[in-house]
Amino acid sequence: MTQFDPTDPAVAGYTLLLKAAFDRATVAAVRHQVGAFARRCRMSMDSLDDFLVAVNEAMTNAVRHGGGTGQLLLWRDGALLCQIVDHGPGFDATPYLRPHRRPQPSPTGGMGLWLAQQASDDLRIHSDATGTTISISGSLGSSGEP
Repeated sequence: MTQFDPTDPAVAGYTLLLKAAFDRATVAAVRHQVGAFARRCRMSMDSLDDFLVAVNEAMTNAVRHGGGTGQLLLWRDGALLCQIVDHGPGFDATPYLRPHRRPQPSPTGGMGLWLAQQASDDLRIHSDATGTTISISGSLGSSGEP
């Protein structure tokens, strides 16, 4: 997990595949949409399972800790890039920048972002008082087309 790269995916050449708002009631439906796009892009089943675990954990965190709602943006280039955005109070991401250190569970959670980091090719976090953006990358095969 690294510091967030502020480059706009559209500027970097990514194509937007999906933009969806979500809340507690719609997390599963949006996750299924992400899975459908990833399959159409020919993401391998092993990579797809891991990618969806990471996306689900980030969406669940947005609902639990980021104000109850969020927005998901799914981008494609040579890989899939999923951004989960919320408008919660933000948090200190520093403890999550140690990729191999398993955090201690707490009464409010504590394992979701670590699990998402373990399941993704790359996970980046930008969090401040206006909200949090978590960017998750997942590799595609060389012939992936949406």
